[in-house]
Amino acid sequence: MVETTLSGAQHHILTNDYASEWMGIEVLKLDDGHATIRMHLRQEMLNGFGMAHGGMIFAFGDTAFALACNPANPTPKQAANITVASGVDINFIKPAFQGQVITAVANRRASTGRSGLYDIQIYAAPHDAAPSPEAPGELIAEFRGRSRTISKK
Repeated sequence: MVETTLSGAQHHILTNDYASEWMGIEVLKLDDGHATIRMHLRQEMLNGFGMAHGGMIFAFGDTAFALACNPANPTPKQAANITVASGVDINFIKPAFQGQVITAVANRRASTGRSGLYDIQIYAAPHDAAPSPEAPGELIAEFRGRSRTISKK
């Protein structure tokens, strides 16, 4: 898989992530405990009401969560582990529609031992506006993830 990225941001966990590739996710920013991503909502991502399917919004937030939880360039010690979701909650606030660009901003809130807590805000830019990381649009969902670091098998 070839990553679609902006500003040279890359993350090794996207190498074989075919779901994120299909969704067309672009990585905008990566830092320790942080990730900003975006994608365009396509027709096949809509539900029967003509709005973004909740599963698409959830999967998008989950990708931002995974990128924030796992170091982009792990040390050899870090590479022996992976960080996965132990639980998540999502609150849908507003709908998003075909043609809109959505942006997810993930941030680590707390980390103790092998457990972490992350908040991810998902925004949709208006149809007539070009989104930017500084102005991603209106808040459409809040995603909270709880993580657990486990041994890589």
